[in-house]
Amino acid sequence: MTNTVDLWVNYKKVLDDVFPEFKFDSRWCEWKGKDDLHLTADIFTAPHFIKSRRVDIFNEKSDIYNNVIYPEQEGILSSWKVLPCFGMDLMGFFDKKVIIVFDFQHPTEKFRLSFDELPKAERDYRFFEMGNHFSENIFVRYCTFDEVDNYLPEFRQYLETYRKMIDEAQPTGEDLSFYQDFDIYMKKLDPILGYMTGNFGKDKADRMMDEFFFSYADENNRRGHGSSTMDDASHVTSIGCND
Repeated sequence: MTNTVDLWVNYKKVLDDVFPEFKFDSRWCEWKGKDDLHLTADIFTAPHFIKSRRVDIFNEKSDIYNNVIYPEQEGILSSWKVLPCFGMDLMGFFDKKVIIVFDFQHPTEKFRLSFDELPKAERDYRFFEMGNHFSENIFVRYCTFDEVDNYLPEFRQYLETYRKMIDEAQPTGEDLSFYQDFDIYMKKLDPILGYMTGNFGKDKADRMMDEFFFSYADENNRRGHGSSTMDDASHVTSIGCND
């Protein structure tokens, strides 16, 4: 199914412009849920990164895009000892309820991360704990469908800061253990489980939490991109969505 709302198309264009090296690797699942909700979960890869895990959830009235970029963590050439991820939660639930979140998410617990050139968070936010995996620059805005693109300049600014960081660090390696504590923390904090369970059922929600969203929380899943493709017909409902 084609995403007719396509609320985040310009954000994806900015991401592709700043990080053109990311290429599609595999589709983890395609599901159809309640209220004609469609979900696709994909893995993208690029040099210096373990993965970019991307999820689109949409129907004719809503559009949600989640993406977390995991860098490699060895052979770092810059002053960074451990590099942050970059995460984006772009959530358009309906016309008058849109939440835009993007930030540098550091794998190290209680790591103070702040960039002077970027705006500081306006206040504390539930589910986004500054100073504990989230930076002091976490960007959160509430708006309507018509106002979504107003924040594209800030989105580009954050991504270009991350681009510079990666270019200077030139990370390598396949050690996924850096992300175990991070994924354990995020799995406990993130409210996505309730949303997924309500719209796609408990079995699918649990498996997606364990094997896609937060796959490095479980040591047994820390191989390759951290999760296997859900290509078993007993688990996947194919809906023929477009990328």
